[in-house]
Amino acid sequence: MTEPLRLGIAGLGTVGVGVVRILRRNAEMIAARAGRPVQIVAVSARERARDRGVALTGYDWEDDAVALARRDDIDVYVELMGGSDGPAKASVEAALDSGKDVVTANKALLAVHGLDLAGRAEAAGRTIRFEAAVAGGIPVMKALTEGLAGNEITRIMGVMNGTCNYILTRMESAGLPYEAVFEEANALGYLEADPTLDVGGIDAAHKLTLLAAVGFGARVPFEAVQIEGIERVSIEDIEAAARMGYRVKLLGVAQMTGRGLEARMSPCLVPANSPLGELDGATNMVVLEGDAVGQIVLQGAGAGEGPTASAVLSDIIDLARGLRVPTYGAPTKTLGELRTAAAASPAPYYLRMRLEDRPGALARIATALGECGVSIDRMRQTGHDDISAPVLIVTHKASAADLQAALEAFKSTGVLIGEPVALRIEDV
Repeated sequence: MTEPLRLGIAGLGTVGVGVVRILRRNAEMIAARAGRPVQIVAVSARERARDRGVALTGYDWEDDAVALARRDDIDVYVELMGGSDGPAKASVEAALDSGKDVVTANKALLAVHGLDLAGRAEAAGRTIRFEAAVAGGIPVMKALTEGLAGNEITRIMGVMNGTCNYILTRMESAGLPYEAVFEEANALGYLEADPTLDVGGIDAAHKLTLLAAVGFGARVPFEAVQIEGIERVSIEDIEAAARMGYRVKLLGVAQMTGRGLEARMSPCLVPANSPLGELDGATNMVVLEGDAVGQIVLQGAGAGEGPTASAVLSDIIDLARGLRVPTYGAPTKTLGELRTAAAASPAPYYLRMRLEDRPGALARIATALGECGVSIDRMRQTGHDDISAPVLIVTHKASAADLQAALEAFKSTGVLIGEPVALRIEDV
């Protein structure tokens, strides 16, 4: 096939401009690899007059993304606007209804509406490709749908938000409190317009939802992911974890258990000498475990113009080659309704709390833990003043329910000052 693959691109922010640049710079190489030329026909964005640092001459302009999606002279609609609803959803629906394949980097849209859109694509004989929606330039979706297609996936985990990883590793390396590094990350442009999408774990949870749906061949609602952000992680936690041979990461974990699918996004302690523990800066890492392959580790840039645009181009080139994989790796009618498990599998926990500096205070806490079925592995009192004493505890494996019961029991001991911090220690 020598006819060009014709694109309509909606959204000319960082990623959209990156796609334009790569197509202009590598046009001949892409055509050779795809077996046909790949051409941009038309584009759309909110501001036409804005200087984006790249020439848009030769492309038709559409003010309305839906109108762009319906054009008869495009084969693939590339949605790079973002947002779970509004123009993004309406234009993707219009593209599918008009017989176009869709390539998107929009994790929020897919986490909320992905299954409905995938069914719509199949009804139209089309597909939605979204490599760029998860972990930037890391080809994790291709790994799951192609390279590991013969495996039963048992666990997926990873660091999926580079901003959070930057904040946590910067806190450790510079000895700075969370608030200071948050402001630094904001000044560097690392944070979303709504920072809670990053530090609240929501952005990473969107990605985990998509990974779990593809990896386990199931319908995974976004609401099934238990989410906790990094806002409560202090420099004290970072330093205490380091002394015990751990590092703190915002870790996403999805795994099958006898109770159903567990999916959680939360700050955890991981061994400092593990691949996840050694991950620094704004890099992402996804760990996949399959029954045949064992454990594989994928690492790379999780965001940015080049890496994310690279992932968009990989999907476009596959479509140019005629490779059409179902949106979730299998037809939506085969995706099972998995039972989801609210309680996490037993694990050790790190606890940090401040107690009144008086005789018997620590014994009351130990008693509360024991009465709730939580045993102590290690305990350390890190110094005290005339009023309070900071205490660190590492438990043996405990269920989330037992740990939560212990945290509630602490309130009635009469010795607790403030709220305790509890972080899961993940076996990686």
